[in-house]
Amino acid sequence: MRYDLTSLEIFVAVADTGNITRAADQQHLAVSAISKRIAELEDLTGSPLLVRHARGVSLTPAGQSLLHYARQMLQLVDRMHGELCEYAGGLKGVVRLHASTSALVEFLPPELQSFMARFPKVRLQIEERTGGAIVRAVSDGSADIGILGDHTPIGGLHSIPYHTDRLALGVPVGHPLAQHDCVDFADALSSDFVGPHAESTLWQLISRAAQAANVVLEPRIQVSSFECMCLLVEAGLGVALLPAQVLESRAASERLKVVGLNDAWSKRQLVIVARELDSLPLTTRALIDHLVQS
Repeated sequence: MRYDLTSLEIFVAVADTGNITRAADQQHLAVSAISKRIAELEDLTGSPLLVRHARGVSLTPAGQSLLHYARQMLQLVDRMHGELCEYAGGLKGVVRLHASTSALVEFLPPELQSFMARFPKVRLQIEERTGGAIVRAVSDGSADIGILGDHTPIGGLHSIPYHTDRLALGVPVGHPLAQHDCVDFADALSSDFVGPHAESTLWQLISRAAQAANVVLEPRIQVSSFECMCLLVEAGLGVALLPAQVLESRAASERLKVVGLNDAWSKRQLVIVARELDSLPLTTRALIDHLVQS
């Protein structure tokens, strides 16, 4: 029984896209070639791997099992290739990094720039995700590493301390809270909030803090972008909980005041998470080492 790596790569592409046509486009192959590879895998396993429906395909239990092992095999081959390439003129490879908005806005840009300057042959695939989505992506192998706040449960993943950041309130100039340099979060709960989207890590923190004060918080506005949240605060539409570093970069506009928080949870530890640190490809380990040292 022999499994062809190309067929496994094609199968993973079909599973990730949920659509044979999109997988064919991604792999630069004809749809018929994709279907032939899947049929060969089904003959080899003796089980159907896909359920076809109007909008695409989904995996059977056998398909789920094959996907798990196929990812591991392809990652092992990538690791082997990456380490061998190191002997042929410099570190090469692709690292898939999923990170929270806070990490992407506050810390990663200069650190990734210096990493890529040091290793110009390495490619990075970066996606912005919420904490729970990052954990799922690293757990199922669709991301190599993730960066998120340590208050998010990470299951069986390994974690390495990264940066710490501090949350603060952004309030419009003229708002009653703007008279203070630091307040308890509970003091802000009577204000209108400009909130992040409902699945974000920040919104989870806000909701927990409000529940602890026996308040059901309904934000006046919810948007995804930190920049948009700041602009809406400057327009006087509410207050926002954001990383202090983000708010401080906007304070020069003189339409927004940064108000610190006394609450212990406002100081957050960010962590780098991975499935098995010892088995990571050399390229991925090099990125982790660089980020930790930075």
